[in-house]
Amino acid sequence: MSVLALQLAGPLQSWGSTARFARRTTENAPTKSGVIGLLAAAQGLERDADLSDLAALRFGVRVDQQGTRTRDFQTAHHAETDDAMPISERYYLSDAVFVAAVQGEGGLIAELYDAVRAPRFLPYLGRRSCPPSRPVELGVHADADLEDVLRDEPWRAAAWHQRRRRQEATVELQVITEPGRSGDGGGSPGDTLRDQPLSFDPRHRRYALRTLRRATVRVANPHGRPVHTHTADQRHGAPAHDPTSVLEGA
Repeated sequence: MSVLALQLAGPLQSWGSTARFARRTTENAPTKSGVIGLLAAAQGLERDADLSDLAALRFGVRVDQQGTRTRDFQTAHHAETDDAMPISERYYLSDAVFVAAVQGEGGLIAELYDAVRAPRFLPYLGRRSCPPSRPVELGVHADADLEDVLRDEPWRAAAWHQRRRRQEATVELQVITEPGRSGDGGGSPGDTLRDQPLSFDPRHRRYALRTLRRATVRVANPHGRPVHTHTADQRHGAPAHDPTSVLEGA
């Protein structure tokens, strides 16, 4: 099995799994359906295309920079009748960065890597209004394990975010994966999310429940500096002080 690593960074991202009608929420991390949609678009697949090979990929994501939840209040009028459309709320993650990875058969992973480097349709981070700010592809890892790739990938947070945590030589990041076929242990399985894509056909979009496993990994902080614990006198140099010196010769 091979693993394709992806970098998902942009001013705004939105990964909805239960968004309906006038309230469009976002999860705290990219959904499998959102990332599979990005890959399918890169391949140039139509919305009613068969997704079985992409849906079978094992998916995982690492939260490198959590970002801030942002609410957008929208009003609109119909383009032809000028009738007022329903008021809607849309939620985004601003300044977030994630490392996502998909694991599967080597030939398919190589095809996806080529597609992401030269996408047929432009990639977006959950919604068309959310373009990526960095190259999406990070590379292919042949004969690799999903967890190992998410653990070994360098910290992709913005430099300003890394400097904010300069006192930490390593940082702890959350990793969300789906269990392997063998149901390998580790982490805390039990959460589920309805983001397993079955069809993107706009006439009957369908998603299934997927099991999630949460764990943490530690990665190096490129801007980390050792913390010195010297006292104030050691930092500034204690002045010479001998109160008996004035008595000398008395």
